[in-house]
Amino acid sequence: MLAALLLFAAVMGVILFIAGRFGGKRGDKVVAYLYLLPAVLMLAVGLVYPGLRTIYQSFFDAAGSSFIGFDNYGTIFSDKDQLTVLRNTVFWVVVTPFVATAIGLVYAILVDKSRFESFAKALIFLPMSISFVAAGVIWKFVYEYRPDQGNVKQIGLVNQLIVWLGGKPIQLLIETPLNTFLLIIVMIWIQAGFAMTILSAAIKAIPDDIIEAARLDGVNAWSMFRKITLPSVQPTVVVVLTTIGIGTLKVFDIVRTMTGGNFETSVIANEFYRQTFNADNQGLGAALAVLLFVLVIPIVIYNIRSLRRSEAS
Repeated sequence: MLAALLLFAAVMGVILFIAGRFGGKRGDKVVAYLYLLPAVLMLAVGLVYPGLRTIYQSFFDAAGSSFIGFDNYGTIFSDKDQLTVLRNTVFWVVVTPFVATAIGLVYAILVDKSRFESFAKALIFLPMSISFVAAGVIWKFVYEYRPDQGNVKQIGLVNQLIVWLGGKPIQLLIETPLNTFLLIIVMIWIQAGFAMTILSAAIKAIPDDIIEAARLDGVNAWSMFRKITLPSVQPTVVVVLTTIGIGTLKVFDIVRTMTGGNFETSVIANEFYRQTFNADNQGLGAALAVLLFVLVIPIVIYNIRSLRRSEAS
């Protein structure tokens, strides 16, 4: 740490010294490039090179010594276990963004301008303040199972409710594909607060005169939502959907903490980790990382374009 701090101070000192030697318009450009240089170098070393190295490694075998072409990508789309991983990832990406955004939007509308608005918003935003690992631990206790025998009592909230209703406890986290959707609930629980916060700000930005005019025309609550609120916040809804979608594609902590990817719950990010570090299959792990990168790129581009369109309007 000390060496890193000293190196940083030395680099900045050199940059400031050189920058101080230049003046005028041409000198301003040189100074700008000098200040950009450390960031460019860090991006090149920490992002560009590892990315290119991962793509290169995805064309080699498990040991990373023999070139095998696109075989690793073929495995991803043909192997039964890898197809399960892709299926689970689709479930996550299709369900989580839409449900979390819908909950956040409805909640933002319901608590808007109410007496307890701040308190109500704090309750749903609270999960955003904890890490995914902590959320996974909390919900693992919620789904906890104890054998239905003797005086054994359930400590998991869900199974205790099942017992109170006269049913028998279920090992929820090993029931496929139910367990995948139970993990998705955790992500929705976290992201709904994010969606609510962003969409609430967008709702408050709707001009009051538009709302008052609609009310004077006798527009009911549903029509107000469909014709006024939703069209007004549509660009924000798109941004929230894509942002949550990107986070969902990269989900790792929740799966790793709650099931470790076992019982057919693994997703691409977790499978990349498992193949690389547990199974020591560097080629397949790199191919999964590249696939994840390729899937994220279109969403990022669409998100940027949506932001630019909303800013232009």
